Amino acid sequence: MVESQIIASVKSEDDLQAALTSNSNIIFLLTGNLMTIADYINQLRNAGKKVFLHLDFIDGLSNSRNAINYVAKYWKPTGIITTKSHIVKIANEVGLKTIQRIFLIDRAAISKGIEMVKSCQPDAVEILPGIIPKIIDELSRELDYPIIAGGLISDVAEIHAALEAGALAVSSGNIKMWYFDL
Repeated sequence: MVESQIIASVKSEDDLQAALTSNSNIIFLLTGNLMTIADYINQLRNAGKKVFLHLDFIDGLSNSRNAINYVAKYWKPTGIITTKSHIVKIANEVGLKTIQRIFLIDRAAISKGIEMVKSCQPDAVEILPGIIPKIIDELSRELDYPIIAGGLISDVAEIHAALEAGALAVSSGNIKMWYFDL
């Protein structure tokens, strides 16, 4: 599924147009509300993009089983991103691809993150911040899931360091990076 190793992380409606024309074939959608999100997903899908909806950022959307069923049936994104492992489990049940997002702030968070991923079995794991190649390497050895590095990555050298450490791709909200040919 990953054709470009840069994933466009769209954080505002203003960035949607750039994502539509970017080299990124996967888009993380971190903006929208109940009234706009279906249109955003359709625009991106019509542009040939795979859309992962970050459920934690969609205004008006709850974290209930019914909400996830609605997302899968009516909005039909490629998949979802969330920090909540119980949501990953529900999304897996309804056939959505899933990405578990974990924040690695200390050793305890790393251990808890590994435990969560193993319990909910997402399709991939996004770790933040993504500028920690040593930890990317550790997690890629510990987990049998693709690793996506995100957060605080600001240049090509950091992208290459994350990829060399074992990340499958890098997610970024920096529009300039969406046009890198990686």
